[in-house]
Amino acid sequence: MSRRNPFRQRQFPRYVILMAVRWYCRYPLSYLDVRDLLAERGITVDAATIYRWVQKFGPEIRKRAYGQHRSWRELQWHVPSRQITL
Repeated sequence: MSRRNPFRQRQFPRYVILMAVRWYCRYPLSYLDVRDLLAERGITVDAATIYRWVQKFGPEIRKRAYGQHRSWRELQWHVPSRQITL
């Protein structure tokens, strides 16, 4: 059975979603800060959309980062504790 692509039927490309979630989770930024950083790069997105992305993709990114990158294990990540399977 093939895994469903979690980025399928999204308005924004995968790299934009991952970049926004990574910025929010790795650095002490608010959703509005991340929105402004994306706006500086010409990407218009609402802060509520970034919130939904973090809720959906944040736990998976954290799990994969801790599992594969030793240098990332000591870093503090700001990820919601809610576990979602993709």
